[in-house]
Amino acid sequence: MKDLFSQYGEVVSVKIIEQKGFGFVEMATSEEAQAAMDALNQTVFEGRTMRIDEARPMQPRREYDRGSGGGYNRGGGYGQGRRY
Repeated sequence: MKDLFSQYGEVVSVKIIEQKGFGFVEMATSEEAQAAMDALNQTVFEGRTMRIDEARPMQPRREYDRGSGGGYNRGGGYGQGRRY
């Protein structure tokens, strides 16, 4: 993943959440992150089509979400200080 995104700028960090099927790529600048997002969104990587979104801040869990499979912070994707 780092090699793929580094084509568009400096990759600061990469975190893959394998169990969930998504990851986060942090890039050095928002311009580099936008370039990577524009170029790589909807492309195939290792047999999977990537959907690249800007990561959203994690929302606190509410009591009724526990065990219900509720949809808190199901975002993901790849990117920069904006994280994707």
